[in-house]
Amino acid sequence: MIGRTVPNVTLKTRVRDESVGGPNPFRWQDVHTGELFAGRRVVVFALPGAFTPTCSTEQCPAYERSYDELRARGADEVYCLSVNDAFVMYQWAKQLGVEKTRMLPDGSGDFTRRMGMLINKDHLGFGDRSWRYAMVVDDGRITGWFEEPGINDVGADDDPYGESAPDKVLAWLHENPVREPAEA
Repeated sequence: MIGRTVPNVTLKTRVRDESVGGPNPFRWQDVHTGELFAGRRVVVFALPGAFTPTCSTEQCPAYERSYDELRARGADEVYCLSVNDAFVMYQWAKQLGVEKTRMLPDGSGDFTRRMGMLINKDHLGFGDRSWRYAMVVDDGRITGWFEEPGINDVGADDDPYGESAPDKVLAWLHENPVREPAEA
């Protein structure tokens, strides 16, 4: 994956807009992943699903707790990506108290599919979901890659979590600081 350009797909998101009024003041907004990654260093962690055990008790909270340190080590932004819709991602973030990490809904799995990380979790009744991984993206190009071992479509794993944990990403960021442009 190192050196690959991340896919440029459209994510369907919801943003708060008081002009909408009513009890649900949100409107649809298309977010283009090419724009999200352009000209900056971004840490992304992807996971199988909102409200699922490991994602809810370990991975997402760990990245939220590590947000400030990730930023201090050079990340401009931290994104959580899941094959869930915008409504689910919003409610999950609210339930977890996530305020810093940006939750990205890949509802149709387009980004995940183009990353080659879309797996079938029918054995759990989930359908298509993301394999668990994290990455550092510099100006749209993958420079750091952290994938859980054993990617598969048959549930032949115990939902591994370790390689994509924030401590691994933090160590990589420490070893690979953002380089300042050379003087002309």
